[in-house]
Amino acid sequence: MHKKKYTMVEIIILILIGIAAGVLSGLFGVGGGIIIVPAFVFFLGMTQHQAQGTSIGLMLLPIGILAAYNYYQAGNLDIKAGLIVASAFVVGGYFGSKLSLDIDEYLLKRIFGLLMLFISIKLIFFSK
Repeated sequence: MHKKKYTMVEIIILILIGIAAGVLSGLFGVGGGIIIVPAFVFFLGMTQHQAQGTSIGLMLLPIGILAAYNYYQAGNLDIKAGLIVASAFVVGGYFGSKLSLDIDEYLLKRIFGLLMLFISIKLIFFSK
């Protein structure tokens, strides 16, 4: 993969994406798929595969450590459950990425959009 040189505007966009994802992650526990992936596609012109791969790549770093610390301090972090899910996430991420790379980008983008639409409708109309 080639290394892209980013313009100052693109760097600012990346910083804003990171801040927005961080705020929403700390606020709602979301960020990667809901904020980062669409922002990479719409604002930086990445392909769906590039956006998903980059989003997954940035999760490798301890980006959520301070937010997790705040939740831990407030007694709202179940470390055991988190470690179990993280372990399963590693396995699921491996197989999910393999599957994703075999799907046409056009179809993948539509599947992703339908998933977000389904979740949005469920949250808006069918949540208590």
